[in-house]
Order: sequence, then C-alpha cells, then structure tokens
Amino acid sequence: MKKALKIVLIVVGVLIVLVLVVPFLIPVNQFRPTIEEKASAALGRKVELGNLSLSLISGSLSADNISIGDDPKFSSSPFLTAKSLKVGVEILPLIFSKTLNVTGVTIDTPQVTLLHNSAGLWNYSSLGSAAAKTEAAKPSSSSTSAADLTIKKLELKNGSIIIGLVNSQKRSTYDHVDVAASNVAMTSQFPVTVTADLPSGGKFKLDGVVGPVDQADTSLTPLAAKLNVNGLNLAATGLLDPSLGLGGLVDLDGTLESKDGEAEIKGNVRFSKALLIAGGAPAAVPVIVDFNSKYNLRKNAGVLNPSTLKIGGAAAHLNGTYQSVGEATVVNIKLEGKDMPAKDLEAFLPALGIHLPKGASLAAGTLNTDLNITGPTNRLVTNGTVGLFHAKIANFDLGSKMSTISMLTGVKTGQDLDIEKLTTNLRMAPDGLQAENFLAVVPALGNLIGAGTVDSKNDLDFKMAATLANTATFSSSGGAPVSGIGGVLGAIGGGKGNCKGATIPFLIHGTTADPKFVPDVGGIAASLVKSQLGCAGGATTGATKALGQEQNPADAINALGGLFKKKKP
Repeated sequence: MKKALKIVLIVVGVLIVLVLVVPFLIPVNQFRPTIEEKASAALGRKVELGNLSLSLISGSLSADNISIGDDPKFSSSPFLTAKSLKVGVEILPLIFSKTLNVTGVTIDTPQVTLLHNSAGLWNYSSLGSAAAKTEAAKPSSSSTSAADLTIKKLELKNGSIIIGLVNSQKRSTYDHVDVAASNVAMTSQFPVTVTADLPSGGKFKLDGVVGPVDQADTSLTPLAAKLNVNGLNLAATGLLDPSLGLGGLVDLDGTLESKDGEAEIKGNVRFSKALLIAGGAPAAVPVIVDFNSKYNLRKNAGVLNPSTLKIGGAAAHLNGTYQSVGEATVVNIKLEGKDMPAKDLEAFLPALGIHLPKGASLAAGTLNTDLNITGPTNRLVTNGTVGLFHAKIANFDLGSKMSTISMLTGVKTGQDLDIEKLTTNLRMAPDGLQAENFLAVVPALGNLIGAGTVDSKNDLDFKMAATLANTATFSSSGGAPVSGIGGVLGAIGGGKGNCKGATIPFLIHGTTADPKFVPDVGGIAASLVKSQLGCAGGATTGATKALGQEQNPADAINALGGLFKKKKP
C-alpha cells in the first residue's frame, strides 16, 4: 500500500514538474511566424502577435497582444487590436512533433473599427477576399489556403466596436461586445452568437448561422439569424439629430436572412417615448410596426414592403424605399391611415408638438392621413393631408377661448367642442409644423379657415377667419347682442340683430396647450369696409343709418379699433 502510494506521489510530482518546466523548454515563439502567416493569408490582412507563452494546464498558447491591419483604402490604423490572444492547441502533437493544431481562439478586450465610405462600402468587405489574400500573402505561404484554417471555437470577449464614416470624425461606440462561434471555417457554414451593449443603454443580440465566407466581398457572406434589440436610443445612434430634440427608444424582434447580395429583415418594432419634432414631448404610448424589408447590399438601397403601423387601436399602412448615401440614410415612405380612432392617437400627439389644453381630451372621432415621409433620417420632412371627422374634444369650450368671436356675435359653443370635419395640408419638419388650407367645420360656430405654424418652441402663429353658421347659438333670442361689438355688427346688418354668415378674422398665438385668440382688427375693419360680414340685411346703407347719418367707413374702423383697444391699421 505504501509502495503504491509512493508511486502515485512520484507520478504526480513528475506531472507537476512537466506542467511547470516543459513550457519553458518548448520554444513556442517559433510558432509565432506560422500563426501570423496562416492568419494573414486567411484574412488577407497583416496580422501581428506579441510574445507567446504556453500553458499546459489550459492547453493554450497566449500572445501579449494582437493587431490586424485595416484595408489601406480605408485607414492606416489597425482594424482590430486586443490586449491578449489565447490560442487553444493540441498539446501532445505540439510537444512530440512540434505540430500546431488549433482547437480554439479567444481574443480578450478587442477593439474593432468599422468604417464605410461615401459609396456605402465597408472596410470589413475585403476580409478573407481573394484579392486581399494575394496582397497579404508571402512567398513562403503560397501553399496556404482558407480551407486550411478551421477553428473549433472562436470567442471575442468584452470588446468594443466603433462605427463611422471614412471622411468624418463622428463615431458611434458599442461596448461589451461578445462573439462566440464554433467550427469556424472560411468555406462552410458555422453558428455564431453576437451580443453587445448599445450606445446610451440597450442590448443587442444576433443568433444564427453564417457562411461560407464570400471570397470576393465579406459583406455579402450568407447569414440567417434571429435579431433582438432592446432599448436602442435613437438619439445616440446618429439616425436622428439630437440637437433638434429628436429621439425615442426602439425594441426590435425579427429575423435576418442575407444571400445572393440581398438581405431581408422582417419582424416587429416597438417605438416608445417617440419625439419627432422640436418643441414636442415624448409620446406616452408606443408605436408598433410590423414590417418586412429587403435591402440590396450591392446598391445600398432597400424597399419597405407593405407594413402596418399601430398606435393603440389605430392602424396605418407603410411602404416605400430607402438608400444609404454617405453618412445618412435617405427615405421615401408613404403613410396612409383611414378611420383611425382619434382617442387612441391622443397620447401620441405630444411627439408631434401638439399638446391639448389642460383637462381637454379627444373623446370621439376618426382620423385619416395621406402622408409622404422623405429626406435623410436625421432631418425627415413629412408632407400630405390630414383629416379629423365627427370628433369631440371634451372639456374644451372654444367659445370661452374665442372671447373675440363671442363678443362680436354672442355665439356660444358649450363645454365640449364638436367638430364635424377638420382638414389641412400638413408639413412637418424637425424645426416645426406648418398647416395650409386649414378648414374646420364646427356646428356650434361655423367654418374656421386659415393657415399657420407651430415652431420649435411650440409657439402658434395662425391667421384665421370664422364664418358663422346659420345654426349657431346666440346669447340673446332672435339674434346678436345689442351692445358692444355685437351691437355694431347688428347695426351693420341692418339693425335686424342677426349676424349669421358673418366672417370674423382673428389670430391664434400662444401654444397648443394654451392657445390665445387675438382679434385681427385690421382684418375686421377691412371686412366691414368691403361689406363682407354677411350679416342679415347687411347693406351698407343699414350700417350707415345705425352708426349715424352720413357715417363713412373710416368711422366704422375707428369704432372697432377703440372697442378692441387697438389703433386702426
């Protein structure tokens, strides 16, 4: 028993000595040129390694650092650098025959720089290509081919990826990048998983199968994978211009398949806390898009196939095209929506710079849209028509807000505002919103027409006119009030006290949350002079008799200007 134990102890001691001493007896640095040569030939880039060391315990060679050169057309700086490289090897062939059989490669804390030029080409496109290999190959490696390199396990741990344009200093950085692949070979498929932290938070994951590597252009290598993105901050990606206050968070679940130079991605995107215009506020409800898109990798252009956009129970349809042009992606998208419940859209309005007055809400109605979204993604411009039908804005008394109109006519609209129809030609850009050909049919008041803007500070600047409806409710039975401006208008209308059909111009200032309706004295005076108020019996002679014998139009202007406490224009 003691003899057996003694033998075991001796064997263990010998093994310990071997583990500790043999690595110093094997000149592993002699394999550095071979590793550099094989890697350079396979990648078509110059590969450099630091000092090599051998660990029998882990069965691996380690290098102090690693550097892989970039395509000289893009940069003279390295494409990849790393603090250390560990190469798993078969120990017995290495010790007894000095044969290097690689079982795995682990690159620790790599930094990879991905650059693309104005033509949309990437610096990784030439990795492993035949042309690059010819450029990088040495005479002694003429017999080396991509098929010679097979790695059972390839890992990149805790890396960072820097993405940018060749002629721009602007860069986006993705940290904590991990890549795991097995049975890696240039000429066959192999599984790969990529995870990363996104700028300003968020997570990225790709899990699929890649290969065989395209020998002419690595970016055209076939890929089939599941794609998952959580919490992507658009303002941090450069897709939107953060200086304009644009942004939002994106979650994506989809599939990606790339072959024969065309990539297809489909799935759904959740766009939350959307902010699409300066002066707006993050939307309180998310936008869900079920999409399908194909992208031509050679032309750097794509097509958005018919897709669906949803906000609550409201649904719209998307389709169009997009193209990568230098640093930006230029889109041309059509958005059509019909009979979308206005109530479901209310919480998204702040993203467009529209804030309902405090306490007010969209209680009913449907919205139709026919819009074109064009331009680079960081400065999108939306043009088209918008229509709101059979709507009700609860807890919004337009009559009280439009004290000017009430004073002129005595019209009252009630606590809630019913809108039969509201249509406008809309232009929305990052610096604000512009409405042309605005028309609102309000049964309790009449027709409101005009045009205006909402700027980047959410300030309103609208020039409007209200034409009173025949069904408008007046404060005194049988017609307009007999005092103040209403009395003047009634007098101009022939003294019959009925201003139905009158047109009252006014301005809207303030903000969408707190609009201010200001009398357009010049416009009212001009309307009076031209006898365009349309009041019942509105002959000029009636006005003259009521305002005084032989009264001229200038007196009417002065009277109105005095009542509004403004000077005549």
